[in-house]
Amino acid sequence: MVFIGGNKRVKNTRGVYPKLKGMSSHKLSTTTSAVEDSDLFVYVNGKLVQRNDASISVWDHGLLYGDGVFEGIRAYNGVVFKLKEHVDRLYESAHYIRLKIPMSKEQMSEAVLETLRENKLQNAYIRLLVTRGVGDLGLNPMNCSNPSIVIITEPTNSEEDPISKPVGVSAIISSIRRDPVDATSHEVKSLNYLNSILARWEAIDAGVNDAIMLDTQGFVSEATAENIFIIAKGQLATPSIDSAILHGVTRQRVIEIAEDLGYVISERRITPFELINAEEVFMTGTLAEIVPILKVNGRNIGPGKVGPVTARIFGEFTKIRTKTNEGTPIYSNQGKSGEIRAPLQEKSLTKI
Repeated sequence: MVFIGGNKRVKNTRGVYPKLKGMSSHKLSTTTSAVEDSDLFVYVNGKLVQRNDASISVWDHGLLYGDGVFEGIRAYNGVVFKLKEHVDRLYESAHYIRLKIPMSKEQMSEAVLETLRENKLQNAYIRLLVTRGVGDLGLNPMNCSNPSIVIITEPTNSEEDPISKPVGVSAIISSIRRDPVDATSHEVKSLNYLNSILARWEAIDAGVNDAIMLDTQGFVSEATAENIFIIAKGQLATPSIDSAILHGVTRQRVIEIAEDLGYVISERRITPFELINAEEVFMTGTLAEIVPILKVNGRNIGPGKVGPVTARIFGEFTKIRTKTNEGTPIYSNQGKSGEIRAPLQEKSLTKI
Protein backbone atom coordinates (compact mmCIF):
# COMPACT_ATOMS: atom_id res chain seq x y z
CA MET A 1 0.00 0.00 0.00
CA VAL A 2 1.44 3.32 -1.10
CA PHE A 3 0.38 6.82 -0.10
CA ILE A 4 1.21 9.62 -2.53
CA GLY A 5 1.53 13.26 -1.54
CA GLY A 6 -0.60 16.10 -2.84
CA ASN A 7 -3.53 18.18 -1.67
CA LYS A 8 -5.41 19.57 -4.64
CA ARG A 9 -8.95 20.45 -3.62
CA VAL A 10 -11.98 19.86 -5.80
CA LYS A 11 -15.69 20.12 -5.17
CA ASN A 12 -16.80 17.63 -2.52
CA THR A 13 -20.11 16.03 -3.45
CA ARG A 14 -20.70 12.92 -1.39
CA GLY A 15 -17.37 11.63 -0.11
CA VAL A 16 -15.90 12.35 3.28
CA TYR A 17 -13.06 14.48 1.91
CA PRO A 18 -12.40 16.20 -1.42
CA LYS A 19 -10.91 14.07 -4.15
CA LEU A 20 -7.16 14.48 -4.35
CA LYS A 21 -5.02 14.46 -7.46
CA GLY A 22 -3.95 11.01 -8.51
CA MET A 23 -6.34 8.98 -6.34
CA SER A 24 -10.06 8.59 -5.73
CA SER A 25 -11.48 9.83 -2.46
CA HIS A 26 -12.89 7.23 -0.10
CA LYS A 27 -16.62 7.60 -0.49
CA LEU A 28 -19.85 5.69 -0.58
CA SER A 29 -20.78 4.39 -3.99
CA THR A 30 -24.14 5.55 -5.30
CA THR A 31 -24.72 2.20 -6.96
CA THR A 32 -23.19 -1.24 -7.19
CA SER A 33 -23.61 -4.02 -9.69
CA ALA A 34 -25.46 -6.09 -7.06
CA VAL A 35 -28.07 -3.60 -5.91
CA GLU A 36 -29.48 -0.21 -6.87
CA ASP A 37 -30.15 2.39 -4.18
CA SER A 38 -33.85 2.40 -5.02
CA ASP A 39 -34.02 -1.33 -4.27
CA LEU A 40 -32.58 -0.99 -0.78
CA PHE A 41 -34.61 -1.61 2.35
CA VAL A 42 -34.35 0.46 5.53
CA TYR A 43 -35.19 -0.98 8.93
CA VAL A 44 -37.77 1.25 10.64
CA ASN A 45 -39.22 0.12 13.95
CA GLY A 46 -39.19 -3.60 13.22
CA LYS A 47 -40.13 -3.43 9.54
CA LEU A 48 -38.11 -3.34 6.35
CA VAL A 49 -39.31 -0.40 4.27
CA GLN A 50 -38.31 0.56 0.74
CA ARG A 51 -35.66 3.26 0.88
CA ASN A 52 -37.83 5.90 -0.82
CA ASP A 53 -40.69 5.21 1.61
CA ALA A 54 -38.66 5.17 4.82
CA SER A 55 -39.66 7.92 7.26
CA ILE A 56 -40.28 8.84 10.87
CA SER A 57 -42.78 11.25 12.39
CA VAL A 58 -42.15 15.00 12.41
CA TRP A 59 -43.08 14.77 16.10
CA ASP A 60 -40.12 12.52 16.84
CA HIS A 61 -37.83 14.10 19.44
CA GLY A 62 -34.81 12.90 17.50
CA LEU A 63 -35.83 15.42 14.84
CA LEU A 64 -37.22 18.09 17.14
CA TYR A 65 -34.40 18.12 19.71
CA GLY A 66 -31.60 15.83 18.52
CA ASP A 67 -32.64 13.54 21.39
CA GLY A 68 -31.17 10.19 20.47
CA VAL A 69 -28.02 8.21 19.80
CA PHE A 70 -26.45 6.54 16.80
CA GLU A 71 -23.59 4.43 15.50
CA GLY A 72 -21.75 4.36 12.18
CA ILE A 73 -20.52 0.85 11.34
CA ARG A 74 -18.68 -0.76 8.41
CA ALA A 75 -19.01 -4.13 6.73
CA TYR A 76 -16.10 -5.53 4.71
CA ASN A 77 -16.38 -8.61 2.50
CA GLY A 78 -19.28 -10.03 4.47
CA VAL A 79 -17.96 -9.20 7.96
CA VAL A 80 -19.40 -6.37 10.07
CA PHE A 81 -16.31 -4.85 11.65
CA LYS A 82 -16.51 -4.65 15.46
CA LEU A 83 -20.31 -4.98 15.50
CA LYS A 84 -20.36 -5.98 19.17
CA GLU A 85 -18.23 -2.99 20.19
CA HIS A 86 -20.45 -0.59 18.24
CA VAL A 87 -23.65 -2.00 19.72
CA ASP A 88 -22.13 -1.89 23.22
CA ARG A 89 -21.27 1.79 22.72
CA LEU A 90 -24.79 2.51 21.42
CA TYR A 91 -26.31 1.10 24.60
CA GLU A 92 -23.82 2.97 26.79
CA SER A 93 -24.75 6.24 25.07
CA ALA A 94 -28.44 5.46 25.46
CA HIS A 95 -28.01 4.58 29.14
CA TYR A 96 -26.25 7.90 29.81
CA ILE A 97 -29.11 9.95 28.32
CA ARG A 98 -31.73 7.72 30.04
CA LEU A 99 -33.04 6.27 26.80
CA LYS A 100 -34.19 2.66 27.23
CA ILE A 101 -33.82 0.69 24.02
CA PRO A 102 -36.69 -1.82 23.69
CA MET A 103 -34.47 -4.54 22.24
CA SER A 104 -31.65 -6.64 23.61
CA LYS A 105 -28.15 -6.13 22.23
CA GLU A 106 -28.44 -9.52 20.52
CA GLN A 107 -31.70 -8.54 18.84
CA MET A 108 -30.22 -5.22 17.73
CA SER A 109 -27.18 -6.94 16.22
CA GLU A 110 -29.39 -9.44 14.42
CA ALA A 111 -31.56 -6.61 13.04
CA VAL A 112 -28.40 -5.03 11.57
CA LEU A 113 -27.36 -8.34 10.00
CA GLU A 114 -30.82 -9.08 8.65
CA THR A 115 -31.04 -5.63 7.02
CA LEU A 116 -27.71 -6.28 5.30
CA ARG A 117 -28.91 -9.72 4.17
CA GLU A 118 -32.15 -8.38 2.74
CA ASN A 119 -30.15 -5.79 0.83
CA LYS A 120 -27.65 -8.45 -0.31
CA LEU A 121 -24.72 -6.35 0.87
CA GLN A 122 -21.25 -7.52 1.80
CA ASN A 123 -19.46 -4.14 1.71
CA ALA A 124 -21.50 -1.42 3.35
CA TYR A 125 -21.71 1.58 5.61
CA ILE A 126 -24.34 1.11 8.30
CA ARG A 127 -26.08 3.90 10.20
CA LEU A 128 -27.91 2.70 13.32
CA LEU A 129 -30.11 5.27 15.09
CA VAL A 130 -32.27 5.21 18.21
CA THR A 131 -34.34 8.31 18.99
CA ARG A 132 -36.43 9.21 22.03
CA GLY A 133 -39.47 8.64 19.84
CA VAL A 134 -42.69 10.47 19.05
CA GLY A 135 -43.81 13.04 21.60
CA ASP A 136 -45.18 16.56 21.49
CA LEU A 137 -43.59 19.96 20.94
CA GLY A 138 -42.58 20.17 24.56
CA LEU A 139 -39.14 19.17 25.84
CA ASN A 140 -40.35 16.65 28.43
CA PRO A 141 -38.88 13.24 27.46
CA MET A 142 -41.54 11.49 29.56
CA ASN A 143 -44.04 12.29 26.80
CA CYS A 144 -42.16 10.00 24.40
CA SER A 145 -43.33 6.45 25.06
CA ASN A 146 -41.68 4.39 22.30
CA PRO A 147 -38.16 4.97 20.95
CA SER A 148 -37.73 4.94 17.17
CA ILE A 149 -35.12 2.55 15.76
CA VAL A 150 -33.73 3.01 12.24
CA ILE A 151 -31.04 1.02 10.42
CA ILE A 152 -29.76 2.37 7.10
CA THR A 153 -27.30 0.37 4.98
CA GLU A 154 -25.48 1.89 2.02
CA PRO A 155 -23.26 -0.06 -0.38
CA THR A 156 -19.60 0.86 -0.58
CA ASN A 157 -17.65 0.38 -3.77
CA SER A 158 -15.67 -2.82 -3.33
CA GLU A 159 -13.28 -1.89 -6.14
CA GLU A 160 -12.25 1.33 -4.40
CA ASP A 161 -12.53 0.03 -0.85
CA PRO A 162 -9.18 -1.68 -0.13
CA ILE A 163 -6.63 1.11 -0.55
CA SER A 164 -8.12 4.14 -2.27
CA LYS A 165 -7.86 6.61 0.57
CA PRO A 166 -7.43 10.34 0.35
CA VAL A 167 -3.67 10.72 0.16
CA GLY A 168 -3.55 13.36 2.86
CA VAL A 169 -5.66 16.27 4.05
CA SER A 170 -5.17 19.73 5.48
CA ALA A 171 -6.81 21.09 8.61
CA ILE A 172 -7.14 24.10 10.84
CA ILE A 173 -7.40 24.36 14.61
CA SER A 174 -10.96 25.51 15.15
CA SER A 175 -12.03 28.30 17.45
CA ILE A 176 -15.00 26.10 18.44
CA ARG A 177 -14.16 24.14 21.58
CA ARG A 178 -15.31 20.61 22.27
CA ASP A 179 -18.12 20.51 24.84
CA PRO A 180 -16.72 19.50 28.25
CA VAL A 181 -17.31 16.09 29.78
CA ASP A 182 -19.61 17.59 32.43
CA ALA A 183 -21.90 19.09 29.76
CA THR A 184 -23.15 17.46 26.53
CA SER A 185 -20.21 15.06 26.60
CA HIS A 186 -18.94 13.76 23.28
CA GLU A 187 -18.45 10.44 25.00
CA VAL A 188 -22.12 10.11 24.07
CA LYS A 189 -22.55 9.56 20.33
CA SER A 190 -25.69 11.63 20.16
CA LEU A 191 -27.78 12.94 17.28
CA ASN A 192 -26.71 16.50 18.15
CA TYR A 193 -23.60 17.32 16.06
CA LEU A 194 -23.90 21.12 16.04
CA ASN A 195 -20.57 21.45 17.85
CA SER A 196 -18.84 19.59 15.01
CA ILE A 197 -20.84 21.28 12.26
CA LEU A 198 -19.84 24.77 13.43
CA ALA A 199 -16.19 23.70 13.40
CA ARG A 200 -16.58 22.11 9.96
CA TRP A 201 -17.95 25.42 8.66
CA GLU A 202 -14.73 27.07 9.80
CA ALA A 203 -12.78 24.47 7.83
CA ILE A 204 -14.90 25.12 4.75
CA ASP A 205 -14.40 28.86 5.06
CA ALA A 206 -10.64 28.33 5.41
CA GLY A 207 -10.53 26.14 2.31
CA VAL A 208 -9.27 23.04 4.12
CA ASN A 209 -10.64 19.54 4.62
CA ASP A 210 -11.32 19.39 8.34
CA ALA A 211 -11.02 21.15 11.69
CA ILE A 212 -9.18 19.99 14.79
CA MET A 213 -10.99 20.93 17.97
CA LEU A 214 -9.49 21.75 21.36
CA ASP A 215 -11.04 21.03 24.72
CA THR A 216 -12.05 23.84 27.06
CA GLN A 217 -8.54 23.89 28.57
CA GLY A 218 -6.83 24.29 25.21
CA PHE A 219 -5.58 20.74 24.67
CA VAL A 220 -6.16 18.81 21.45
CA SER A 221 -9.44 16.89 21.57
CA GLU A 222 -10.42 15.46 18.18
CA ALA A 223 -11.43 16.37 14.65
CA THR A 224 -15.06 17.04 13.76
CA ALA A 225 -15.83 13.34 13.34
CA GLU A 226 -12.54 11.52 13.94
CA ASN A 227 -10.01 10.82 16.67
CA ILE A 228 -6.45 12.19 16.41
CA PHE A 229 -3.04 10.53 16.64
CA ILE A 230 0.39 12.13 16.50
CA ILE A 231 3.83 10.59 16.03
CA ALA A 232 6.78 12.32 17.69
CA LYS A 233 10.27 10.84 18.02
CA GLY A 234 8.91 7.55 16.77
CA GLN A 235 6.30 7.28 19.51
CA LEU A 236 2.53 7.59 19.14
CA ALA A 237 0.19 9.63 21.30
CA THR A 238 -3.56 10.20 21.19
CA PRO A 239 -5.70 12.50 23.37
CA SER A 240 -6.94 10.83 26.54
CA ILE A 241 -10.62 10.55 27.39
CA ASP A 242 -10.47 13.56 29.70
CA SER A 243 -10.00 15.71 26.57
CA ALA A 244 -13.71 15.32 25.71
CA ILE A 245 -13.27 12.71 22.99
CA LEU A 246 -15.50 9.97 21.68
CA HIS A 247 -14.31 6.53 22.74
CA GLY A 248 -13.58 5.58 19.13
CA VAL A 249 -13.87 1.94 18.08
CA THR A 250 -11.34 2.41 15.28
CA ARG A 251 -9.16 4.45 17.65
CA GLN A 252 -9.00 1.52 20.07
CA ARG A 253 -8.14 -0.96 17.33
CA VAL A 254 -5.39 1.32 16.02
CA ILE A 255 -3.91 1.54 19.52
CA GLU A 256 -3.81 -2.26 19.60
CA ILE A 257 -2.26 -2.44 16.12
CA ALA A 258 0.45 0.04 17.09
CA GLU A 259 1.27 -1.94 20.21
CA ASP A 260 1.40 -5.18 18.23
CA LEU A 261 3.85 -3.52 15.82
CA GLY A 262 6.09 -2.62 18.73
CA TYR A 263 5.42 1.10 18.94
CA VAL A 264 5.25 2.97 22.22
CA ILE A 265 1.86 4.65 22.46
CA SER A 266 0.36 6.85 25.17
CA GLU A 267 -3.09 8.28 25.85
CA ARG A 268 -2.48 11.75 27.25
CA ARG A 269 -3.12 15.45 26.82
CA ILE A 270 -1.58 16.95 23.68
CA THR A 271 -0.88 20.65 23.13
CA PRO A 272 -1.39 22.47 19.81
CA PHE A 273 2.40 23.03 19.80
CA GLU A 274 2.99 19.27 19.91
CA LEU A 275 0.42 18.72 17.17
CA ILE A 276 1.95 21.17 14.72
CA ASN A 277 5.51 20.01 15.45
CA ALA A 278 4.73 16.30 15.19
CA GLU A 279 6.49 14.13 12.64
CA GLU A 280 3.17 12.63 11.52
CA VAL A 281 -0.50 13.18 12.31
CA PHE A 282 -3.46 11.05 11.30
CA MET A 283 -7.16 10.72 12.07
CA THR A 284 -9.20 7.58 12.68
CA GLY A 285 -12.90 6.90 12.29
CA THR A 286 -15.29 4.23 11.09
CA LEU A 287 -16.01 5.75 7.68
CA ALA A 288 -12.74 7.65 7.34
CA GLU A 289 -10.69 4.66 8.61
CA ILE A 290 -7.17 6.19 8.75
CA VAL A 291 -6.54 9.57 7.11
CA PRO A 292 -3.15 11.36 7.20
CA ILE A 293 -3.09 15.07 8.03
CA LEU A 294 -0.31 16.79 6.09
CA LYS A 295 -0.87 20.40 7.05
CA VAL A 296 -2.36 22.24 10.05
CA ASN A 297 -2.94 26.01 10.11
CA GLY A 298 -0.87 26.36 6.95
CA ARG A 299 2.16 24.59 8.45
CA ASN A 300 3.43 21.28 7.09
CA ILE A 301 3.35 18.31 9.41
CA GLY A 302 6.89 16.91 9.19
CA PRO A 303 7.96 16.92 5.55
CA GLY A 304 4.36 17.47 4.40
CA LYS A 305 3.82 13.95 3.12
CA VAL A 306 2.48 10.71 4.52
CA GLY A 307 4.93 9.24 6.98
CA PRO A 308 6.09 5.63 7.36
CA VAL A 309 4.33 4.97 10.66
CA THR A 310 0.95 6.10 9.33
CA ALA A 311 1.39 4.03 6.17
CA ARG A 312 2.42 0.95 8.12
CA ILE A 313 -0.50 1.16 10.54
CA PHE A 314 -2.98 1.68 7.71
CA GLY A 315 -1.49 -1.30 5.88
CA GLU A 316 -2.03 -3.48 8.94
CA PHE A 317 -5.56 -2.16 9.37
CA THR A 318 -6.49 -3.20 5.83
CA LYS A 319 -5.25 -6.70 6.57
CA ILE A 320 -7.32 -7.26 9.70
CA ARG A 321 -10.60 -5.49 8.97
CA THR A 322 -12.10 -8.38 6.96
CA LYS A 323 -11.16 -11.15 9.40
CA THR A 324 -14.10 -12.89 11.05
CA ASN A 325 -12.49 -12.58 14.49
CA GLU A 326 -12.56 -8.78 14.06
CA GLY A 327 -16.32 -8.67 13.65
CA THR A 328 -19.48 -10.58 12.90
CA PRO A 329 -20.14 -12.49 9.65
CA ILE A 330 -23.28 -11.26 7.91
CA TYR A 331 -24.18 -14.68 6.57
CA SER A 332 -23.26 -16.79 9.60
CA ASN A 333 -26.78 -18.29 9.58
CA GLN A 334 -26.51 -19.32 5.96
CA GLY A 335 -27.62 -22.90 5.27
CA LYS A 336 -25.76 -25.48 3.26
CA SER A 337 -27.83 -24.79 0.17
CA GLY A 338 -27.04 -21.09 0.34
CA GLU A 339 -30.40 -19.82 1.61
CA ILE A 340 -30.53 -17.16 4.30
CA ARG A 341 -32.31 -18.36 7.41
CA ALA A 342 -34.63 -16.20 9.49
CA PRO A 343 -32.97 -13.95 12.09
CA LEU A 344 -32.48 -15.23 15.62
CA GLN A 345 -35.59 -13.51 16.95
CA GLU A 346 -39.13 -14.60 17.70
CA LYS A 347 -40.33 -13.34 14.30
CA SER A 348 -38.64 -12.42 11.03
CA LEU A 349 -38.68 -8.82 9.95
CA THR A 350 -41.70 -7.71 7.96
CA LYS A 351 -41.12 -6.15 4.53
CA ILE A 352 -43.49 -3.45 3.37
